[in-house]
Amino acid sequence: MSTLHSRATRGAALGALALFVFGTIAHADPADAGAGGSASLPVPPAITVLQSSPRVAPGLIFVAPKNGGAPPPTGGLAPPPPGSTFSGPVGPEIVDNQGRPVWFYPVPAGQQATDFRVQTYRGERVLTWTQSGTDHIADRSYHLIASVTSGGDLASDGADGHEFRLTPEGTALITVYNTVHGDLSSVGGPSSGLITEGAVEEIDIATGAVLFEWHSLDHVPLSESHVAPPTSSTAAYDYFHINAVNPDVDGNLIISSRHTWTVYKLDRHTGAIIWRLGGKSSDFELGPGVAFAWQHNPLVADGPPGTIRIFDNESNGPSPVLPYSRVIWVRHDDVQKTATLEREFVHPQKLQAPSQGNSQALDNGDTFVGWGALGRFSEFDPDGNLLFDATVPVSEGYDDYRAYRFEWTGAPDTDPTVTVEGGDASTPTVHAIWNGATEVARWDVLGGSSASARGLSFVAEADWNGLDTSISVPTLPTYVQVVARDRYGREIGRSAVTASAP
Repeated sequence: MSTLHSRATRGAALGALALFVFGTIAHADPADAGAGGSASLPVPPAITVLQSSPRVAPGLIFVAPKNGGAPPPTGGLAPPPPGSTFSGPVGPEIVDNQGRPVWFYPVPAGQQATDFRVQTYRGERVLTWTQSGTDHIADRSYHLIASVTSGGDLASDGADGHEFRLTPEGTALITVYNTVHGDLSSVGGPSSGLITEGAVEEIDIATGAVLFEWHSLDHVPLSESHVAPPTSSTAAYDYFHINAVNPDVDGNLIISSRHTWTVYKLDRHTGAIIWRLGGKSSDFELGPGVAFAWQHNPLVADGPPGTIRIFDNESNGPSPVLPYSRVIWVRHDDVQKTATLEREFVHPQKLQAPSQGNSQALDNGDTFVGWGALGRFSEFDPDGNLLFDATVPVSEGYDDYRAYRFEWTGAPDTDPTVTVEGGDASTPTVHAIWNGATEVARWDVLGGSSASARGLSFVAEADWNGLDTSISVPTLPTYVQVVARDRYGREIGRSAVTASAP
């Protein structure tokens, strides 16, 4: 046990339950988002597509636009402190290749959502994200089915939002930030100060039991950090800044410490460090171009055995190492203790992300990249050619922690809704709304003078154009209804009949 800090003995605590709720969640159910029509759903952050190609991989794009203000000193992904002028809606958002919203879940004011993606739980594809200290799982109808947060010695800290990884064993790997009292004098800080360590937990989702808990201060000294300690005894020293945890091919864990510039491999049973890649104490001799800094999201990658893919920020804002960020593929030879650069991708505009970011291998060989604090996300072909490029509204104060592409079929169990605007205008407009319905290809507008469905007849039609599709009608009937049809023309949903005027 490290003498740098004090902490309660955790032997018995590992069996403590993490917060687990199944079926009934304290947070609002995202399936209810927008169920009352456009008036109840804020306009999602507008995604601008800068470049596209018919050669992109199939699927939709998953982002979680959030307040791009600086995170708090402890390093978590919480909202900026009070006084921020940012007021836009934030939350998980699915968009298509034209940037049109398919689903949006605006989280409550003062909260953020991160790491929004598709994973597999109990053999089914699900949506997952972290929201203000709790990790959530939602089904294809957008209902929350499970939630997890930190437990054991870390129960009071909450999931920090950097990683929520589901495993085939029905467990979740999460990252946690834990602040303790400690002696920083060995690195030039106060002898009685505060240290924020990085922690990992593996939690059984079905029971909430904490199966594994790892604390950086038990294994990694303060001297490995590239960040200077604070001079104040009341400011926490975020020496480690964990931002990823994922299984290696042998079942052990790969984690990323942004502030030590190191990727660590951990024994999943004992917590012992198997090796360090990069940083001040690397177990590997780094070949040309391998050295990375302020990195995120190391993952096992296709290629020769021992290849991992890393989002290499090369910057923390004030102290860039290289003038651009990149995605690198590094092969580590665990016998010869060498690391070689297999390949790298750099954005044509030499983008540099001072924080956040990720990369994702797509089934067709492409690589999808989220540029973190820049709010950009891109797709590259196997040769590194840029196929797709888009951005959240950075000028409005947004950024995005990670970005992904997945094939996804959403089937909301709510009905579509219809609203009307411009009843006295020459070209009145009907809005067809069905938040999260991925199979709508066309909308039909029906209308008539009676609220009876049998009294309605065809008025207009339009191709789907986002979760709120505007349809111009030549004249406005007294009552309207919208019908959703799939690409084969089959009816898949129908709104209630609604009066066009209050």
